Amino acid sequence: MADAAANCAPFPTDNCTLTMPNLHETTLWALLDRVVGTVRTVRLFEALTVHATVLQPHGDRVSRAELAQALTMLLFEDVTRRVPTAAAYVGDAIRSGQKLVFDHGALRTVATDNGALPRGELAFRRLLEPLGFQCRGVYPLDRLGMTGRAFTHVDLPEDIAQFFVSELHPERFSPAFQEAVQRVVGNSRDPLPLASKDMLGELAAKGSLGFEDATQLLPNLVCCFDRQHQEPRWSDYQALLAESKEMAWIATEGNAFNHATDRVADVVAVADRQRQLGRPIKEAVEVSTSGRVRQTAFRAVMVERLFVGADGALRMEAVPGSFHEFITRDEETPGVLDLRFDSGNATAIFKMTSKA
Repeated sequence: MADAAANCAPFPTDNCTLTMPNLHETTLWALLDRVVGTVRTVRLFEALTVHATVLQPHGDRVSRAELAQALTMLLFEDVTRRVPTAAAYVGDAIRSGQKLVFDHGALRTVATDNGALPRGELAFRRLLEPLGFQCRGVYPLDRLGMTGRAFTHVDLPEDIAQFFVSELHPERFSPAFQEAVQRVVGNSRDPLPLASKDMLGELAAKGSLGFEDATQLLPNLVCCFDRQHQEPRWSDYQALLAESKEMAWIATEGNAFNHATDRVADVVAVADRQRQLGRPIKEAVEVSTSGRVRQTAFRAVMVERLFVGADGALRMEAVPGSFHEFITRDEETPGVLDLRFDSGNATAIFKMTSKA
């Protein structure tokens, strides 16, 4: 996904008339326009709901909320680019004049020595905290040998998409599995340049960044949500798949968004409608222990990835990629949405990438 800030996106071009006056005069618009161009910027604003707080007149500095919003929009676009069912769903919404509410994106990490890349969730905590996100929940995913953490934006917790960062614990699996993990991710690169690390330091200290610096930082942040290791051996992939389908997924997809999630009023109705359209959606809707959070998802798209064969030559195989999710959140107190996650729901949703 390293080209996510350069490739054309799949959002439909019809019905792309912006209705908000002076939107092109905001800092958020200017930032996205500079990084990905006007056409993609128009499509992003057509597809996604953006809170008025981050639509400020164009100035010399970019707030952490504006940068966070821009990042989530580009990562949502990347999932839509890689998942045809997501592109079709987004296209339907745009043609009907509706905008999606981006609730959260999910990614997977490995809590081990990753070479130059920080271990596990630390590789993303270093990005998310300067952007204004805080870890507001830790969710054990014991059946998967993983732990999930939810990062919520402190300025606009309900309106800027959350990040659900899970990390896999190799020590909970067999020695052979652990050796395969090290061969796959042990020499990962760090995609974040030193200059970007300095910019994140300034952002953490001041809560904003100069506009020109922000235009340099944003595409480097996008590149962090990608695979940072080389093509895995086919034999290692098979060894990982035998014990953890989630680790096998990391072997081919790395730290790309596993899924992006649309917050909808009635997830059951949405699922029924997508099923009527013949789209491959999960049969059951997962309900949290509290009953206030309900989720379902399209099944993962199959993608072709390169592997290193036993003879050292590259071979292409079809494996599960990413998917699109739907969530309904009820209020936990009047006027306040329940933004929590549920370990049981997450474990069930993770199964979307476990098979074709």
